[in-house]
Amino acid sequence: MMRGAASSGVVAVMVMMLVILNQLESATANDSLSSNKSSCNIYRGSWVYDNAYPLYDSNSCPFIERQFNCKSNGRPDRDYLKYRWQPSGCNIPRFNGLDFLERVKGKKIMFVGDSLSLNQWQSLTCLLHNAAPKAKFTMTRSPSGLSVFSFPAYNATIKFSRNAFLVDIVGAPPKRVLKLDSISTGSLWKTADVLVFNSWHWWLHTGRKQPWDSVEYGNVTVRDMDRLVAYEKAIRTWAMWIDRNIDHSNTKVFFQGVSPDHAQSKDWSKQGGNGSCIGETKPVMGSNYPAGPHPAEMVVEKVIKTMKNPARLMNVTLMSQLRKDGHPSVYGYGGHTTPDCSHWCLAGVPDIWNQLLYSELFHS
Repeated sequence: MMRGAASSGVVAVMVMMLVILNQLESATANDSLSSNKSSCNIYRGSWVYDNAYPLYDSNSCPFIERQFNCKSNGRPDRDYLKYRWQPSGCNIPRFNGLDFLERVKGKKIMFVGDSLSLNQWQSLTCLLHNAAPKAKFTMTRSPSGLSVFSFPAYNATIKFSRNAFLVDIVGAPPKRVLKLDSISTGSLWKTADVLVFNSWHWWLHTGRKQPWDSVEYGNVTVRDMDRLVAYEKAIRTWAMWIDRNIDHSNTKVFFQGVSPDHAQSKDWSKQGGNGSCIGETKPVMGSNYPAGPHPAEMVVEKVIKTMKNPARLMNVTLMSQLRKDGHPSVYGYGGHTTPDCSHWCLAGVPDIWNQLLYSELFHS
């Protein structure tokens, strides 16, 4: 009797130990999965062909800008619509417009930047309209550069503020001054619950397209300076303004990253192609871009690391570099006269930027 009882006790102890070991192993596995998920960089990956894309038909978006509507402008190929972004080592949720609208009830989202921000703003409004096509909406575009898209039923507002440099330009020709250490438009930014900033393309303009005549920083005024140096000074001014004026417990701040152009095919092809994005119908496959990192993106990364409360960098540069096929090219506003290798077709790449924004806001 005693021996049997002892044996039963040993068995019971062994069973308990096995249960505890299994629980520990399960907990370790879950910790490992959580660690992998949290350490996954959703901006590193590759483009995968997927017949479930695009996320909407551009013809179903009644307010889409002509310059982005490549399909209606006669672009004959369709493969550029069929690629989704696949991060290496994890997945991102498919964009759910109704879920997005429910989560932003009573909120204001504002895109601030140049026409690439317009590209992303237009993408998000098309995505949301596609999700709720019967919902009433209002859209206003003011001469001051503020565009407002609202869904009254959700009390949700998506704004775009055209501000290509983020810092100030004052005066009139021929005495327009680009002030690299001054921001006077920030009061508008304080009204948003989510801010998404962008700036780069206009820093490269010269001649008649250059909207300033001199550059000022501190007490020094010059006719011109290295554009990348000027850009870094301006982004540092923006970063200091955000640190001093935005309460991150109430407002989420993102920097969109630098959207690349594809004006020189030598950046992705040894053969040279047609010299630009003209005729390109497929992405650069894989996870590496032959021309390497974008210098302006490296500036943004460096500056954001110095912030007391860093903005979240939506590092869309690499994924967009891989999409040499995604531009309007000759199917944009300028046609064959001025092919567009800077902006993006809609539906297209900016929809994936917004899918990543959706992931950052609600699933990170």
